[in-house]
Amino acid sequence: MKILILTVGTQGDVRPYVALGKGLIEAGHEVTICTCAKFEAFVKAHGVAYAWLNNDLLDLMNTEDGRLAMENTDNIWQAIRTGIKLFPKIKPMMHRQIDEMWQAAEAFQPDLILFHKKALGAEDFAEKLKIPCALAFYLPLYAATSEFPAMGFPRWSLGGWYNRLTYRIIDWVTRLSTGKFIRPWRKAHGLPARGKRYSRANAQDTVPMLHAFSPSVIPEPSDWPDTATVTGYWFLDESHAGWVPPPELIRFLSAEPPPIYVGFGSIFGRNPKRTARTIVDAIKQADVRAIIATGWGGLDVSGIDLPDSIIEIESAPHDWLFPRVAAVVHHGGCGTTAAGLRAGKPTIICPFFGDQPFWGEIVYRLGAGPAPVPQKKLTAEKLAEAIRKTLEDGVIAEKANALGEKIRGEDGVGSAARFIEANLTR
Repeated sequence: MKILILTVGTQGDVRPYVALGKGLIEAGHEVTICTCAKFEAFVKAHGVAYAWLNNDLLDLMNTEDGRLAMENTDNIWQAIRTGIKLFPKIKPMMHRQIDEMWQAAEAFQPDLILFHKKALGAEDFAEKLKIPCALAFYLPLYAATSEFPAMGFPRWSLGGWYNRLTYRIIDWVTRLSTGKFIRPWRKAHGLPARGKRYSRANAQDTVPMLHAFSPSVIPEPSDWPDTATVTGYWFLDESHAGWVPPPELIRFLSAEPPPIYVGFGSIFGRNPKRTARTIVDAIKQADVRAIIATGWGGLDVSGIDLPDSIIEIESAPHDWLFPRVAAVVHHGGCGTTAAGLRAGKPTIICPFFGDQPFWGEIVYRLGAGPAPVPQKKLTAEKLAEAIRKTLEDGVIAEKANALGEKIRGEDGVGSAARFIEANLTR
């Protein structure tokens, strides 16, 4: 099959789809990924074809409004308010995104479209091309179940009716917020005003859904339809791709005791330098050794005098580094959370926005880490206390290790490929 993957966002919104794309190519399919131009070289470096998309949304995240939004969207209602505030800036971006993704789909003429939910219009492109499509996502947000609420809603003990209601709310909010962008495109291409829906568990026109998280982390609900599945994580391991660790990192890791890892990836609040100072102070107070990954702007340690107990790196493959540290401290992105859990390491999450608070709570409920420390409330004292308690708690270490063993035994990409071949042919 010719498979087009549509995704928009940061590195964490691209990496799992590159892993999936590589697996599908190995299974004999032709794959193209359409995502922001910033990741063109990254996609191609892994042997996956690339289709162009602008960097508008990534550029917005780098503005003051974008950073403020990231610090003020830690639940569904704040996300709605932030979206309303940013709407004048987002509106033209969304129209360009839809047009450019459609151009990619029209040029490639795929047999199947797999999409991230931020790739607006994907279902509509598939309808126009008369091909199947599937939501390929890493959050329990659209497949309704009575067993737990949608991400972003509190886990109130009100029964199945409440849990299902949360998915209806997500469905309503999604249609309300995206319809204004999709309807003009559908009208211009001769389609009826409304297309398929993806959140009704028993609807005949439901769009299939693949969920890229571990069933050991979030078990697949018993009341999901056959069109929804939990595949396991889609890991993109890069330590096997010729990466060579710097000698200073090797020397630091060879000393005792094992250090912790701290990194916030490409997520940056309004003041990455202030956050870095807080992190450094917390590490000193906790009296631990640490590796700080500055990443793509999440932390800025320039001008900060680092003691010998702390080493700074830009980045390192998580599949190589995480098994070598004592614990991981990060923002709670799905990919980084998955990598830490697979390594069997205690995880301390300091979430900014979006799904990060959700993963922080999941890790806490699994017993693989302490309660999350939100960035809004992050202080050196709070983080130092969380680090000390985590490293001293043998139960957390045991649960994290056991969970890691389960995840390492899963094949998320292979499971996804098998589901696609069994259920999503033209």
